[in-house]
Amino acid sequence: MNEHSQNLLERVKVLDGKSVGKSIPHDSAIGHVTGSAPYIDDLPRRVDELFVGFAGSPFAAGKIVSVELDDAQKVEGVVCVLTHNDVGPHNIFGPLFCDEPFLADGELLYIGQPLVIVAAETQAALAEGINRIVINATASEPVLSVDEAIKQKKFIGPRRQIKCGDPETAINNAPEKLSGTFYIGGQEQFYLESQAAIAFPGEQDQLIVHSSTQNTTEIQTMVAEVLGLSMHQVVCICKRMGGAFGGKETQAVIPALMVSLVAQRTGRAARIVYDKDTDMCVTGKRHAYVCNWEVGFKPDGQIVGLKCDFYSDGGAAADLSTSVMERTLLHADNSYFFEHAQFNGQVCKTNVPPNTAFRGFGGPQAVAATENIIERIAEYLKIDAFDLRLKNTYGQTDRNVTPYGQLFSGNHMSEIMETLAESSNYRHRVAKLPGRNSTDRMNLHGISMTPVKFGISFTTKFLNQANALVNVYTDGTIQVSTGGTEMGQGLNTKIRQLVADEFGVGYSSVIVMPTSTEKNNNTSPTAASAGTDLNGAAAVNGSQIIKKRLADFAAEIFASPEKGLIPSPDHIEFAGGIVSDVRQPGSGIPFSELCNRARLERIDLGARGFYKTPGVDFNRETGKGNPFLYYTQGAAVAEVSIDRFTGELTVPRVDLLMDIGKSINPKVDMGQITGGFIQGMGWVTAECLVYDEKGNLLSHSPTTYKIPAITDVPPEFNCAFFPNDDNLHCVRRSKAVGEPPLLLGVAAWAAVKNALSFLPSDHDPNLSLPATGEEILRCLTEQANG
Repeated sequence: MNEHSQNLLERVKVLDGKSVGKSIPHDSAIGHVTGSAPYIDDLPRRVDELFVGFAGSPFAAGKIVSVELDDAQKVEGVVCVLTHNDVGPHNIFGPLFCDEPFLADGELLYIGQPLVIVAAETQAALAEGINRIVINATASEPVLSVDEAIKQKKFIGPRRQIKCGDPETAINNAPEKLSGTFYIGGQEQFYLESQAAIAFPGEQDQLIVHSSTQNTTEIQTMVAEVLGLSMHQVVCICKRMGGAFGGKETQAVIPALMVSLVAQRTGRAARIVYDKDTDMCVTGKRHAYVCNWEVGFKPDGQIVGLKCDFYSDGGAAADLSTSVMERTLLHADNSYFFEHAQFNGQVCKTNVPPNTAFRGFGGPQAVAATENIIERIAEYLKIDAFDLRLKNTYGQTDRNVTPYGQLFSGNHMSEIMETLAESSNYRHRVAKLPGRNSTDRMNLHGISMTPVKFGISFTTKFLNQANALVNVYTDGTIQVSTGGTEMGQGLNTKIRQLVADEFGVGYSSVIVMPTSTEKNNNTSPTAASAGTDLNGAAAVNGSQIIKKRLADFAAEIFASPEKGLIPSPDHIEFAGGIVSDVRQPGSGIPFSELCNRARLERIDLGARGFYKTPGVDFNRETGKGNPFLYYTQGAAVAEVSIDRFTGELTVPRVDLLMDIGKSINPKVDMGQITGGFIQGMGWVTAECLVYDEKGNLLSHSPTTYKIPAITDVPPEFNCAFFPNDDNLHCVRRSKAVGEPPLLLGVAAWAAVKNALSFLPSDHDPNLSLPATGEEILRCLTEQANG
């Protein structure tokens, strides 16, 4: 071994060992806390760059009579003022159905709907230009609720159904029956970085678009279609997002279109960044739902039949609403086996911004509706809801097929629930509730445990694919590019860990590059909790292609005919930054030296990896099939305290147990679990979207919309992983973790429901979601008067 190789060997001795399974800090953590991590609005401005904004509809519903632009065009510094007339024939777009105008044309669909784009040299000129636009329009009566949309038969897409058995007969013949209507509110994504985009014009009519988006391919596709370009003329880049939670899966399109149109028309760079009020007023949110339900059950709590009619508030256009409803129907069983069940779904059309993806994608609404039914049965039978849940949960050898016909394999639900009940001292605490509530005249207390079984995969088959570009350099360092986007969830950190272990090098030897459609084409959105499952697997696949080439080359280097050792790639080991032949102890060369020598021998050190999820196939026409590769499972116990006089709610304790397989990065995953739960708890207890009778959003800022603060985090918050390594489906036996813990926030709502059951009246107040202080106070008042 030469001196250079010896020095390299000494250097790699200090490299980390295996990366996967370690709690390596988020790769942008320092940048986040110091403010040095660049977002869209941190990118340096070009000298020719224009500020972009828009004027929106003054009415939730109506007709445009005329738009006066002359005064705006005369403002010094205003460069262009654009309407639908400047877009051309492709003004209508949409991810599923082409039904959403880019710029309003004739009909007004919601307040703030973009109508006129203004581009200017300065922010002041932009504001003045927008202020001078006069929109003459006639207002009509808007549809602002699901109930009103149902009454007027205003729907988006067809009615969908998933059914098993004969629920109508089962319910009619059941010894006990209950029915009701459950109202579920929406939720604002409230990402810290608002919608933002920059467009740079290039040669041959090309555009480079920097977008805060979960879906670079969607931006590329929509910009090309609406602006009359081909996809190869548009490149979309996303370095990172300051949060997204589903709100940037499709909603990033309109701001990207605005700057792209300006750049195309002016030949100048263009930038738009929504302020928080604008963002909240004009972008879609989690869908509000109404669920009409009917259930039949036995005196011991065994559910024999269930029917749920789900209606969602889709807003003014389809966006992803029909897909969101599909996942609702696929999660209405939650963790329970129903032999006879029918779940119907219909998206309603209203005059609010088109609602869209939000962490959980329709699953949370389904789980909340089902857990409401469980709580109602428990109240009616005067039994503990936990026992009711255990009685109805899925089995392992029987009672283990979902209403859509998928076998629930890898079922740990009962074990998770019983383990959590023991670790949280659930039964003892529940037994003390009657005494506490009878003696505490100031506060009312409740406890509930809710489980979750969340299906992992896109329910649209073709989206279950990913590609990755892996480049190994002659100094032994590695660049990885995937179609996955980093929004703070730690995707890039996990990919670095996976690739580092494939090559047996230190974590710091790998960097994940900004997501770009130039490097990764035809990609799926970073959504459905599948970012690591898909992109991580693709990166590993690309790494393995290169690793095989290097192993073949190394086998030739280490071959020793005089010792009878023929070239054997199977005996080549990559570990600790060293490549060696395990048959020759003490042998080995630094990984970097092997890479350098391989290049000199013209061995390709780059590869494109690809992965497609196996075994997923769901027929949405029949409502049958296998839409999911596997299920992430968990349960949470929440304890609440309610002020009997004001309805103020506190959550003093939460215990949570999640099965996420073998964690790639335990602390990153724990951050996702705790953060997801708190976001879910916010949805079910505090976050309330309030509109006036004209369709104006009144809760459109941090001062009027209450997301959880650090003071809302339960003082006692116990979170643990359920030990499980039987998930053979995914990379390194991991499981998706992004969305499932949010659904466990329903435990806090169920605990409120449980607390109200201790009031002396037998009248059920029909607690809606979210259980805000006002909603709880309504229930307390009704109980007192009932």
